Amino acid sequence: MSDYARLVTQLIDAGRRIVAAGLVQGSAGNLSARLPGGDRYVVTKTGRWLDELTPGDFVTGSVAAGTAERHATIEWRLHHRTYAARPDAAAIVHLHPHHALLLAALDQPVRCITLDHQVYLGSVRRVPFRPAGSDDLARSAAEASVGCDAVILDHHGSSTIGDSVRMALRRALVLEDAAAMTYQMLLAGDRDTAFPPAWAGRAIDA
Repeated sequence: MSDYARLVTQLIDAGRRIVAAGLVQGSAGNLSARLPGGDRYVVTKTGRWLDELTPGDFVTGSVAAGTAERHATIEWRLHHRTYAARPDAAAIVHLHPHHALLLAALDQPVRCITLDHQVYLGSVRRVPFRPAGSDDLARSAAEASVGCDAVILDHHGSSTIGDSVRMALRRALVLEDAAAMTYQMLLAGDRDTAFPPAWAGRAIDA
C-alpha cells in the first residue's frame, strides 16, 4: 500500500469515528494528513460527509507553494498554514464540536480536568471569529497552534493536531470530552476546578 493510500484509509476511518462519536453533523469538518517528505498533504474535498468518505474524496496540497488541488475543502488554507507553522504536525482534524463551541460562545475556557485532558491537550487556545475559508482564519489558527495542539475557532469549530491521524483524532475526542465536562461543572456552579497545577508537568510517572 502506498503512503497516500495508507493515510487516506486512516482518514476515512477517522471520519467514521468522528460522526459515530457525535462530534459533527454531515460535512461539518475536514481532515488532512501530511505525506512523507514534508511538503505535500492529502485533504478532504469540499462538502464531503465525514462518515461517507471514499478514496475519491481526497485531493493533495503543497505546503511550500500554499496551494491545493481543485475541489479541496474551503478550509484548505487552515491545513496548509498549520503545516507550515508546525513542521512536526502529521495530521489535522477540523470539526464543529457542540460543547467546545458552546463554551466559546459563553466566553468560558475549556478546562483540563482529568488525566486524559492534561496528557493529550495540556492547554486549549481560542481565536476570534474570522470568515470560513479566509486566510485570516487560517493564519490565526496556525499561529495559535504553535506550542498548542488544540485550538477553538470562535463561532466556528476546532482544530486539533497530532503526530499521526490517530493522535489528531484522539485530541479531537478528548477536547470535546473536556468541553462537555467543563460545561457540566459550570451548570453545577463550579467555575474553578481543573487538573492540579502542581502535577501538570508530571501527570504520568515514566
